[in-house]
Amino acid sequence: MTATSAPTDSRPAAAPMPPASAPIPFARLLRVEWGKATDTRSARWLLGITALATALLMLVPLIDRQGNDQTFAAYLQFAAFGIGTLLPVVSILTLTTEWTQRTVLTTFVQVPRRSRVISAKVVVSVLIAFAAIAYGVVVTTVALSIAAATGRDVGLGLGAADLVGYALFVLVNIGMGVAFGALLHNTAAAVVLFYVLPTAFGILGDAVAPVGRWLDTNTTFNWLVEGDFGGHVPNILVSVLVWLVVPLALGLVRTARREIT
Repeated sequence: MTATSAPTDSRPAAAPMPPASAPIPFARLLRVEWGKATDTRSARWLLGITALATALLMLVPLIDRQGNDQTFAAYLQFAAFGIGTLLPVVSILTLTTEWTQRTVLTTFVQVPRRSRVISAKVVVSVLIAFAAIAYGVVVTTVALSIAAATGRDVGLGLGAADLVGYALFVLVNIGMGVAFGALLHNTAAAVVLFYVLPTAFGILGDAVAPVGRWLDTNTTFNWLVEGDFGGHVPNILVSVLVWLVVPLALGLVRTARREIT
């Protein structure tokens, strides 16, 4: 009598499942987005032109000593306008380049959670804004030192309202660039809209004066950079809400939901 052996399974054992890959650390995303925002030819040109234009604007109060106050706050306003005019284009490019150069598919495949990429882009724009704020203070200090060296009676004091207004002016303008870029996903359209809207209010003038006191950024943000908050805070907040908060919120939703083709 022969014994029968139990049947054996000759199929190869299934390979173990590979461990799920960990998400890319946010710090690394920041480094990548910082490189995208500052280490391209267009970005370097814009940053260089902004720095140069801001420094050259200091010549206005230095040369026209009678028509401009020789104070830190007055000089700082010139720096603010130089930064706030050109630097927002860099923040626009930060949000639109992915779409216009068709690299968005690669980006969102590597980081499927789009909110993390968007957050990194916004944080990079804020960091650039703070660097620009510091640069404006340095340029103003140098220019005012030159004015003092020529024998002028200069005012070195700077009130808290002036400093806060200057910093908020730069942050809000760069924030508007982020908002328009996130909403439109097109560099040309975002840049045109950023510059045309204030100009349109200026052209219409008295015809939209009641509305302009609330929505014309040339008016409301001018109060901001001058640190003139007395009675103007509601107007400033409405402008920030309409031109920054609302388009940014809509842009973030659109960026998170837009189909990639």
